[in-house]
Amino acid sequence: MHAPLLSPSLLAGDHARLADSVRVVEDLGLARIHLDIMDGHFVPNLSFGPQTVAALRPGSKLFFETHLMLDEPHRYIEPFIKAGSNLVCIHIEPAYDHAGTLARIRALGCQCGIVVNPGTPAEAISALLPSVDLVLVMTVQPGFGGQAFRPDMLPKLRQLSAWRRERNLKFRLEVDGGIDLTNFADCHAAGADTFVAGTSFYRAADRVAFAAAFARLG
Repeated sequence: MHAPLLSPSLLAGDHARLADSVRVVEDLGLARIHLDIMDGHFVPNLSFGPQTVAALRPGSKLFFETHLMLDEPHRYIEPFIKAGSNLVCIHIEPAYDHAGTLARIRALGCQCGIVVNPGTPAEAISALLPSVDLVLVMTVQPGFGGQAFRPDMLPKLRQLSAWRRERNLKFRLEVDGGIDLTNFADCHAAGADTFVAGTSFYRAADRVAFAAAFARLG
């Protein structure tokens, strides 16, 4: 349905030279990069804010997909969109107006996505699927890079892929967490078409070969 896309996670890049880490992605001819925003509350870690995104935006033509791992994402969507995000995805788990927030993201001229943690069933986002551009399935508990992929998330991918097909929906189905060359094909077979890779990408001995492996899925 969608051509496969690799979206390297900047969280695993060199935080002292973030612009260089973005350039690595562009130099490979990739189209997008994943920006993990963490608040130290919803997840036990901190990353960066809209000012960093704004600083990176003028030097890059990449599609910025911004993943808000926040207790109150609805309070921060506008700053991240103004900073240059092309897509903002929000988690289903905190209590706030999910549908209203997704609608607000779209009204601000940005694509929107919904995210589910490993312990959250696909049913929790079923009603929102027609209103999103991307569904992100976390294949680790979010908050830290370098965790091992959880294969027990594959059935969730299959369920979401089936609903997409049955309802004739167009959203991209993304996976994030421990994605590498040992498991990406299984995720693709389960329906994923967009792959966030952080540690495995930035630490790859041959990033050209790494990116080429994902491109061959198409």
